[in-house]
Amino acid sequence: MSKYIATRALRGAQAVVKEAEDALNAAMQSPGPDAKIELPMTAYYLPTIYGMLGHKVEKISDLQWVVDYCKTIVSPTPADNLWTPYLGETLDAGMATLFAEEVIEGIGYAKGERPQSKNGYTYNGAIDDVQMRTWGVALVDGRMTGFAAILGRAKNDEVAVKIVRELQAKGQLCFFTGDPNDGGDFITDQLLNQGVELGYDTYTVPLGNNTHSTIYAAGFATRAAISFGGFEPGDARRNLFYNKFRCFAFALALGPIDDLKYATAAGAINYGFPVIADTLIPNISPVGVTQYEHVVSMPFDDIPGANDMERAERLVEKCIEVRGIKLKITKVPIPVSYGAAFEGEVVRRADLRAEMGGKRGMCFEWLSMAGMDEIEDHKIELIGPDLDVAPAGTKTPMAIRVKIAGRKMQIDFEGVLERQIHHFLNGAEGIQHQGQRDISWIRIHNSAVEKGFRITDLGEILYACFKNEYGAIIDKIEMTFYTEEETVAKMMEEARAVYRERNERTAGLTDDSVDLFYSCTLCQSFAPTHVCVINPERVGLCGAYSWLDCKAAYEINPHGGNQPVPKGTCLSEEKGEWEGVNQFVNANTQQAIERFTVYSLMDAPMTTCGCCECVMSILPEANGVMVISRDDYSNSPSGMTFTQLMGIMGGGAQTPGMMGLGKTYISSDKFISFEGGIKRLVWLSKNLKEEFADQLQAAAEKVGVPDLIDKICDGDIAQDSDGMVAFLTEKGHPALSMDPMM
Repeated sequence: MSKYIATRALRGAQAVVKEAEDALNAAMQSPGPDAKIELPMTAYYLPTIYGMLGHKVEKISDLQWVVDYCKTIVSPTPADNLWTPYLGETLDAGMATLFAEEVIEGIGYAKGERPQSKNGYTYNGAIDDVQMRTWGVALVDGRMTGFAAILGRAKNDEVAVKIVRELQAKGQLCFFTGDPNDGGDFITDQLLNQGVELGYDTYTVPLGNNTHSTIYAAGFATRAAISFGGFEPGDARRNLFYNKFRCFAFALALGPIDDLKYATAAGAINYGFPVIADTLIPNISPVGVTQYEHVVSMPFDDIPGANDMERAERLVEKCIEVRGIKLKITKVPIPVSYGAAFEGEVVRRADLRAEMGGKRGMCFEWLSMAGMDEIEDHKIELIGPDLDVAPAGTKTPMAIRVKIAGRKMQIDFEGVLERQIHHFLNGAEGIQHQGQRDISWIRIHNSAVEKGFRITDLGEILYACFKNEYGAIIDKIEMTFYTEEETVAKMMEEARAVYRERNERTAGLTDDSVDLFYSCTLCQSFAPTHVCVINPERVGLCGAYSWLDCKAAYEINPHGGNQPVPKGTCLSEEKGEWEGVNQFVNANTQQAIERFTVYSLMDAPMTTCGCCECVMSILPEANGVMVISRDDYSNSPSGMTFTQLMGIMGGGAQTPGMMGLGKTYISSDKFISFEGGIKRLVWLSKNLKEEFADQLQAAAEKVGVPDLIDKICDGDIAQDSDGMVAFLTEKGHPALSMDPMM
């Protein structure tokens, strides 16, 4: 290992451990040894310390052991190499650096000094658990290809934007840290200077205003291994290997690198995360820790034959190459950037060039099958005025008419493919899409139109994405966009008739009407013993895959994560247990799961991974069940939050009495039907109660209790067991008089 880097990393580690010790000594005086330490909306204590050392930090005094431990690592005569047999004391010092940085940031939270702010902008700080699990879905399905921790500042503001746009287009989640005292604005400031929208939705997360805040990225990676991998806190070796092989992350160091950055980088290398710098530093590339080089220097201004924008692009390409990230990127011939990271972008009124749909507007999407001889492939036509002639900010009626032909195309796939329009269009920079069918709403940013974006470019996006994702069933695509109000209004009525016919057709699709269920094993990249079995009356626990979605996915890729599961001999009609399902689950969970029932919570329920939309748990005192949403940050009558419940049952575990579920399953006729169905639901997150009010009311009427919804407790009524039981008793909830669940 380079003596130069080793010396600077060890020196940086010693300095930051001393800083942590001084911060702890001061904190023991004020706010005091018993002052609570908690990262908001998380349940993993200080996650890097907890994940690697198994040490819970709940108050200031709990940090003393951590600081003493770090001091033994960075002392002039350090202990034996504790963290890796490969690079010795330097990488040990890197772990000590991460622990010390987490001590410093934890104390900052205890003193009310985190998250940090600058010039009215508040940095993100720690990533909350709900967001971590939300990103888990994107990591599993490939929209998010990995994450980059970016330290420091780019050559100038324009280069900073180019680097981030290239990473976004490649599906990378970007974390930003830096220290303005280094000599100027760091990358967050540079992006804000250029008006770049930052936040969870756009995969661009400014963690803090100093290098120490890089620890939040390490904490995110550590929690991912615990949550999705199911590893016990303190199992450092498995946690680090999980990150090395499953979390495709790297650090990108921009600008000058001081001792602290070298020390922090040494910590990242322990995780298998290589470090790429845009300045001249020694390269390090022995085998063992990362799969590729450890430290790579690519001096920005020394890249020959390129301007700054081309150099930025090549720098990002080098990062992807070094980490070995496999990209599945659709090349879309449009004048703006395209990638999954733009899906959460919001186009605000002040930046609005054109708007279709929304309040008092008309916009709909209608996709249908066509014969092979009826359409012309890649024909994209606009009938009506385009974006460049309509007055800025005005409402424009829009009909998106898509016709698809294919030898393997089926009428049941129409709705599945039509729903993808939302996902595909949102990937374009400056385009915001919400809703579907006849409640679609599209907003287009001024900057997109200024770069040359036009309505037919929406067609180019759909053509490229449909052919890329569904080429196995799609042979030809023809699209027409209409923007004349009279035509759009007439066509909308035709489309609504088709929507109604689809609803009637799919409403008759039940578990009893099919011989095959479908599996979803996409989450096995994170939770190896988890399998979703998806049936017509129950979506996958992430909420993203229905039975029809899986059927289409299998047609597209017969060797993919969605496989047919023959039901086989019925072992229990009431519990929903079939011999074929049991055999499939056992074979595809490394023999960890022997039995699986579709309709029971108490007897061999489905396994759960970290991507679920909701968690259901039995509440024995109420003789019923509660369902808490991933978006509900409050406590529940079980005494635990969503994240705490997931800590018990995530990672592919089968836990009788608890399981994850997709939120639409709550109103299904098959919702824990063996235990009594929706009449067992005694507590429900308020956001779910409101979102599914109509569906829940219909389900309640179907079971003969039309006032059931008013009898279900929620978080606004009670978050504790006693308050819930009192409410249920007052309302006469039917679960109180049903047969005992246990």
